[in-house]
Amino acid sequence: MASNNYHFITTWHVRGTCEEVATVLGDALALARWWPSVYLEVTELAPGDPVTGLGRQIGLFTKGWLPYTLRWRFTVTESNFPLGFKIIPRGDFVGRGIWTLVQQGDQTVVTYDWKITAEKGLLKHLSFIMKPIFGANHEWAMARGQESLQLELRRRRATTQTELDAIPAPPGPTFTRRARSESTVMAA
Repeated sequence: MASNNYHFITTWHVRGTCEEVATVLGDALALARWWPSVYLEVTELAPGDPVTGLGRQIGLFTKGWLPYTLRWRFTVTESNFPLGFKIIPRGDFVGRGIWTLVQQGDQTVVTYDWKITAEKGLLKHLSFIMKPIFGANHEWAMARGQESLQLELRRRRATTQTELDAIPAPPGPTFTRRARSESTVMAA
């Protein structure tokens, strides 16, 4: 494996149905609202099929706890609602991501299989020495995702304003950086 190749498998256990979880994960345009620690900007580049979402393209500006950001986009290439979907990323990294959801009692087991090659200069050229730190950054981001998903599910289930007010905001980013215009980044 080249030093700038990464393969992460993340597993979350989340209270809720596969349909509830898939609905949240499949709503890419809401990522910056419910998972703001990682997703700083999300733009739909192409809508894809209105029923399956196949072909949908999303542009992203993301970060973790390290002081760097990533510009990338993904295309939905497979969809099996509510049991998962597959994306193909391009930009600061390329590869594939597969979300799989399995119902176990009152919980959904969510597995994210993320296999990428880092193309951004910092990641590409420093991976040979910084790979453990970049890996920890990914783990941090995914832990914030699980926490944020659980909060979003609670928000969606709230039936009163009092219940809604009792749910804390999702964790925010560790730092912020002004985003460049989408047109300059997504033209690549």
